[in-house]
Amino acid sequence: MTRAVGDRVETDDGVRLWAERSGPDGTPLVLCHGGPGLWDMFGDLTGLLTDVAPVVRWDQRGCGRSQRCAGPWTSERFVADLDSVRRHFGLDRMALLGHSWGAQLALSYALARPERVSALVYVAGTGIGPDADWHPAYRRNFLARLGEDPERLARWRELTDRPRRTEAEDRERAVLQWSAEFADRERALALAERMADPWFGVNSACNTGLNEERKRTWGTSGLDAACRRLDLPVVIVDGGRDIRPRTAVDSLERALPRVSRTTFPDAGHLPWVEEAQGFRRAVAAVL
Repeated sequence: MTRAVGDRVETDDGVRLWAERSGPDGTPLVLCHGGPGLWDMFGDLTGLLTDVAPVVRWDQRGCGRSQRCAGPWTSERFVADLDSVRRHFGLDRMALLGHSWGAQLALSYALARPERVSALVYVAGTGIGPDADWHPAYRRNFLARLGEDPERLARWRELTDRPRRTEAEDRERAVLQWSAEFADRERALALAERMADPWFGVNSACNTGLNEERKRTWGTSGLDAACRRLDLPVVIVDGGRDIRPRTAVDSLERALPRVSRTTFPDAGHLPWVEEAQGFRRAVAAVL
């Protein structure tokens, strides 16, 4: 029987994190949401996977339903928080699924604590190279896709340029921005609205801090060498129409010793939304 159990996880520095375990008994798949600074939006994915494995969802520190705090906004701190989630649910080892920024977090955890990870599903990440490998192309692709509707792009620019926004305007801006993440342009705005319901607000300090850290620490030879030593099964899942160039992930694929890769040509940044059954099969295969 499928069940959902909400819980509060306390980290070693006393911050309380929202978490929820769903599904049957057994070792769960732990999900790491994107951002940084967002919250778990994996409701549909959880429903898709509950007959594959039980699922643990959680909101990262300072975000969503977790306790607001002053950070610290570092990968090391977030890796420790994920370990607190593992311990809270009594897991000796866990399979991880990370999406976007969450894919970076899940990979960072696997590199730091490989003995605690049975498998890794790396979804729509940006690889292990520097930002130059993907961010300029992402920006061009974003403006081009949102610009397919000139009124939508103009409104996003207007909201972005405002020195102050109301909560409603912040949400509207996010929905417009997220609409570019979907290949299905007819449903894109409705799908982005679904991401923003419920709306918890973006933690901008978290977003800035972790993005700045990535710029300093990603794209090094040491990171490549660490990935070459990672002896656990990894599946990379991409949407072929993600506005972040998928070639950025090639360096990670080359480095990992036990890796497979599945690309859904007609999906965007959230491939489980636009290729649900194919995504389910890809996850089930590694588990």
